[in-house]
Amino acid sequence: MGNVSGADFESIVESYSGFVYNLAFRIMGNAADAEDAVQDAFLSAYRNFDRFRGESTVSTWLYRITVNACLMKLRKEKRRRTLTHTGIEDTMIADWSDGPERAALNSELKSKLEEGLQALPPQLRIAVVLRDVQGLSNDEAASVVDTSVSSLKARLHRGRVLLRKHLSDYVTQKQ
Repeated sequence: MGNVSGADFESIVESYSGFVYNLAFRIMGNAADAEDAVQDAFLSAYRNFDRFRGESTVSTWLYRITVNACLMKLRKEKRRRTLTHTGIEDTMIADWSDGPERAALNSELKSKLEEGLQALPPQLRIAVVLRDVQGLSNDEAASVVDTSVSSLKARLHRGRVLLRKHLSDYVTQKQ
């Protein structure tokens, strides 16, 4: 990209601020923390803009910076409310053939899905958000979090299992 002027960075901020905020909100779970993470992400992006050489797309570059800003914020807060153990074997979890997306149309269930997402450990939450919410491929998501595709797939599987367990418990209580 070479020598880039401040105006170029401003146009990136204008074009991608909604994208960066939505990603941060999904990871952080509330507006105030998301706004803080967005500020940190754009500050970091600005500081490192001269190093952006166009080897990846602007969106991939911003995914990486935003995820890192969120992780830094989460580490500082050391949140403890995490889902870490399903209590049952993965194979015993009900198969929702319609998929959680369709069921999430119900606002109460959607709220439970968001609650479960926020209860996941950060690395699992980020894998689920990048793949299932943002729609990135395994390769793209692995690149964003700077890990192998197999490691990303393992995190994604574990995150999905824990979310499914969280929602299965909720659905069972409602019956």
